[in-house]
Amino acid sequence: MRLHVVNPNTTASMTVKIAAAARAVALPDTVIDARQPTMGPVSIEGFYDEAFAVPGMLGCIREADRDGADAHVIACFDDTGLDAARAAARAPVIGIGEAGFHMASLIAARFAVVTTLGVSIVPIEHNLRKYGLAERCARVRAAEVPVLALEERNTDALAKISTEITAAIRDDRAEAIVLGCAGMADLANELAATHSLPVIDGVAAAVTLAESLVRLGLKTSRLGPYAAPRSKTYSGPFSLFQP
Repeated sequence: MRLHVVNPNTTASMTVKIAAAARAVALPDTVIDARQPTMGPVSIEGFYDEAFAVPGMLGCIREADRDGADAHVIACFDDTGLDAARAAARAPVIGIGEAGFHMASLIAARFAVVTTLGVSIVPIEHNLRKYGLAERCARVRAAEVPVLALEERNTDALAKISTEITAAIRDDRAEAIVLGCAGMADLANELAATHSLPVIDGVAAAVTLAESLVRLGLKTSRLGPYAAPRSKTYSGPFSLFQP
């Protein structure tokens, strides 16, 4: 089985971290193909960055589709471009945000999300409502840690995330935590041990769900909004994305 895991930003060190998290949980016969675009922002922090990340990410998905990917994982917790990717890709596509929410809902009545910056709270809340899981989420919290700070273990990022988890347990009655950034993938086990509750990394959740879809032979339905895009002209640099 070949899984394509795409980091929608252009930071190579984060792609390496994401790939390691994916390989750590993948089945022995699963090949993890981790990619990143050559165009777009170095990190995705809010709606503005997300808009500029989508074209490059879709390009990666198109290339991986041609290379025989059995499924795609979008490794951005905002599920950047997920709907567009599902319409465009031959293989099924899973976002790490949606995967993390569903995993949490299977093991806890109430979960909380701890993300990076406050600017990401509303996009995550929007997705929770869209997925029908808003009632299961006690609160979305921000540790006020820039995404790229997660690439440096000598910062106080881990302590800030841990503080928010403590508050989620105490004030929100959270029974599980979903880490709201792919850059936190390597922190899940440590934080789970510290706080004695399930801490879910969306990358790991998405990889295991993607493997399940492939094993079951399930693909994206084409009967609704995920129908293949109609053929039309795309101008300028977007001509690369013509259906």
